[in-house]
Amino acid sequence: MDSGYYAACAGLRAQTQALELIASNVANINTAGYRGQQPLFRSLLASAGHELADPINRAINDFGMLGGSRTDLSAGNLDRTGNPLDLAIEGPGFFAIQTRAGTLYTRNGNFQISASGQLITGAGDPVLGEQGPITMPSGPSEISADGTISTNGAIAGRLRTVEFAPGVSPIAVGNSYYSAPEKGARPASTSSIRQDMLESSNVNPTLAVVDLITVQRHAEMLERAMSVFQSDFDRIAANDLPKV
Repeated sequence: MDSGYYAACAGLRAQTQALELIASNVANINTAGYRGQQPLFRSLLASAGHELADPINRAINDFGMLGGSRTDLSAGNLDRTGNPLDLAIEGPGFFAIQTRAGTLYTRNGNFQISASGQLITGAGDPVLGEQGPITMPSGPSEISADGTISTNGAIAGRLRTVEFAPGVSPIAVGNSYYSAPEKGARPASTSSIRQDMLESSNVNPTLAVVDLITVQRHAEMLERAMSVFQSDFDRIAANDLPKV
């Protein structure tokens, strides 16, 4: 019985963690360039070092655990905004951003120009070029598909965009930033930059809400199971233990 209680407790913890991920997806449905997070579950068999042959015992002692999350790298839609500082990437690439935590990556190209003339994100972090943070020239600028920035024919720099090596899954850091091993990010070769456009979140609103409701119901079911086990514990303590 105690194993069943622990299994329900572990399952509830996993569903609560999954609920946080899915709630973040729902909250970022309208965040430009956001990549949905998918929970990954794994099974932990509490067998005390030996195989459990009885199917019932296996079921009771099979603890569901959250084994982490995976970033959904599928593309969102590209929407035209008319703002020359809005940039979208067509392809698997990411913009490189300089932050206090080091170099991070984003698909959110809703950029601005700081008081000092640097190209920055909405959070105020410098957007990186091939030679470091980008300083924008005065006057209207054109940004080509390969990230080259020019004004009146004069080249001011080139945006640094990266693609991740096969098998490398970026890890979410906040709502718009992602981290990856240094060797896992390489110069983009199959991606193109689109000026005056932004990429929408790749989260499907309908599926996200359905997932949210499903996980909530699973969590509620496990809470009820724990209540039943607790009631049995109380009954045993009150009626059976005094007889021992």
